[in-house]
Amino acid sequence: MGNETKGQAGAAAKNRRLSVVVFALFFSWLLAFPFEGQVLYAITGYYGVSAQSLVFEALASHFAGLVACGFLVKSLRAAKRLILFSVAFCAGATGVFFFPPSFLWTAALLSAAFLVGACVAAWGFYFKGCTPKDSRIKTIADCLIFSNVAMILLNLAAIHVSPQAGLASSLFVLAAAFLFALRLPHEDLSKPTAAPSASGGGAASVDKSGTLAFLCLFIVVITINSGLMYQVVNPAFSHLKLLASWYWAVPYIAALFVMRNLPRTANRAYILYVAIAMIGFSYIAFLVLGRSWADYLVVNTLLLGACGIYDLFWWSILGEMLEHHKNPSRIIGVGLAANVGGVFLGGLIGNAITAGSGQAQDHTLLALGVVCVTLAMLPPLHSRLAKLLKGHVYLTTFLEMPVQEQARRINELDLVERLTEREHEVMLLLVNGRTNREIADELFVVERTVKYHASNIYAKTGVSSRTELASLILGRPEAPSGP
Repeated sequence: MGNETKGQAGAAAKNRRLSVVVFALFFSWLLAFPFEGQVLYAITGYYGVSAQSLVFEALASHFAGLVACGFLVKSLRAAKRLILFSVAFCAGATGVFFFPPSFLWTAALLSAAFLVGACVAAWGFYFKGCTPKDSRIKTIADCLIFSNVAMILLNLAAIHVSPQAGLASSLFVLAAAFLFALRLPHEDLSKPTAAPSASGGGAASVDKSGTLAFLCLFIVVITINSGLMYQVVNPAFSHLKLLASWYWAVPYIAALFVMRNLPRTANRAYILYVAIAMIGFSYIAFLVLGRSWADYLVVNTLLLGACGIYDLFWWSILGEMLEHHKNPSRIIGVGLAANVGGVFLGGLIGNAITAGSGQAQDHTLLALGVVCVTLAMLPPLHSRLAKLLKGHVYLTTFLEMPVQEQARRINELDLVERLTEREHEVMLLLVNGRTNREIADELFVVERTVKYHASNIYAKTGVSSRTELASLILGRPEAPSGP
C-alpha cells in the first residue's frame, strides 16, 4: 500500500514538472514573438517593416483565442490535442518569417496568436489536474520564471546574433514544447472534488461569477501599465540595446522568485500595496530622471518588480478559482484575456498620447491615475476574494494573527473543553491552512487519522468544513452560530 502511494505521488510530481516545462516553452515563444516580442521586432526591423500594426492585430487575435478556448475545449484529452496542434502550427507560422514580407506574414501571425491563446487556456486543465490547490502559486511562479528566462535567451539571439537566429531558436523551443507535450497525460489523474453546495454558509453563498468579473476588471486596470510600458517606457530606452536586451525581465523574475519562496505566514496582502507604490514611483522616476543606463535600472526595476508581484497574485487567484468551475480553460482563458485587454488598451492610450504631445508628464499622470483606481479597487477585491478563497496565501486572516490571539479566540468559544488534546492540535493546523498530508507528517500519523480527527472536530463545533471552522473562530457572519 505504501509503495502504491509513493508511486502515485511520484507520478503526480512528474506530471506537475512536465506541465511546467510545456507551459514555459510555448509561453516563452509567445512572449518573444507575437506578444510584443523582440524576435518579431527584430525581424520586422531587418526588413524595414513597421511592427506596430502587426503587434496590435496579434494582441487582438490572442485575446480571441483565449476567450474561444473555453467554449471549444471541454476535456483533458481535447486540451492535449489542441496544445499539440497549436504548437506545431506556431512552428510553421514562425517559419514563414524566414521569407521576405508578404500577406503570409499577417495570416501566419494572426492565426498563430489565436491558437497560442487557445493553447494557454487549454493548459488550465493541466494546471488544475497536475497541481494540488495549495501548491498552484508555486507552479505558476515556476512557469512564469522559466518562461521569462527562456524569453530572454530568445531575445538575445534575435538582437545580438541575428533576427534569423532568433527565429531558429524559437523553432527549437517550439519543437521541444511539442516533444514534451506528447508525454502529457490525456486522462484526468486528479480526484474529482465535490462542487460547493448551493445552500448554507461560507463560500457557497458567494457570487462566483461576479467575483471573477471583478477580478478581471482589476486585471485590466492594473495591466494598462504594462501596455504603457511596452509602447512608452521601452522605446524611451531603446538606445540602451545591450542592457535592455537581458535586464528587461530580470526584476520580474526576481520578484516572482521572492514571492514564491515567502513563508506562508508572510502578509502578501501588504506587499500588493507596496507593488502599487512601486508602479507610481517608477513613472515619477520616468518623468524626472534622464535616459541613462542608471535611470533605466531605476525605472525598470520598480515597474517590472511590481508587475511580477501582481502577475503572480492574479495568476494564483485564477488557479484557485479553478475549483469553482468544471471547465478550467474558461477560467484561465477569461482571466488571461483580461490581461491581454489591459495591455492592448494601455498600448493604444500610450500611442495616442505619443502621437499627440508626446510629453513624459502625460504618461506619468495617466499611470498615476491608474494607480489611484487600482488602490480604490484593491480593498473590495480583497474582500470578495477572501469570502470565496479563504485559504489562499494572499488572503490569509487567521494565519496572520499572533499565536496568543489565536488561542484567545479559541478559548472564547470554549472549544478546548469540547475537543481532545489531539483534536485541538489538528484544529490549529487546519485553520492555519495546512493540508491533511502536511498535518499527518507533522503529527507523525497517517492521513486517514487526520481525516478522522477533522470529522470529529467538525461534528463537535457544528461546522462542515475547515472554511466554516476558520469563520467560526474569526467570528465572521457567515460562520454557523451557536445556540
